[in-house]
Amino acid sequence: MRAAAHLRLACLGALVWVAFWVGGLPDYYQQYSFAAMLAFSIALVPVIALIAWATIRRTTLSRRRELGFWLSFYFTVPLMLFDYIYCGLYLAHGWHFFAEYWYLTAFYIIPWLVLVPIAHVLSRQRLT
Repeated sequence: MRAAAHLRLACLGALVWVAFWVGGLPDYYQQYSFAAMLAFSIALVPVIALIAWATIRRTTLSRRRELGFWLSFYFTVPLMLFDYIYCGLYLAHGWHFFAEYWYLTAFYIIPWLVLVPIAHVLSRQRLT
């Protein structure tokens, strides 16, 4: 990928983090019950998969695996860093934020388990 594409993905990832941060105010989703957050998290996975499918299939076959990797990276690693800065440092939870905000932690893993396999499947399909 070109540098501009990396920058675009990094900015999009940051924008998504800001949107979820604002959506989680005032307590970054801590105001909701465990059951509500579990239901929301489960409901979000198919949405992510559909968006990933639509995004990855638009690129050439030879670039689909690479795009799946980079999408997974830019929607997990920087977001985890932002969450650590906000929850770990600013809210003073330290590394315990991984357990306290379990629903965030799940989404540091889920994109890798969803986007990379989708990219693999799509990279093998001629007609999408």
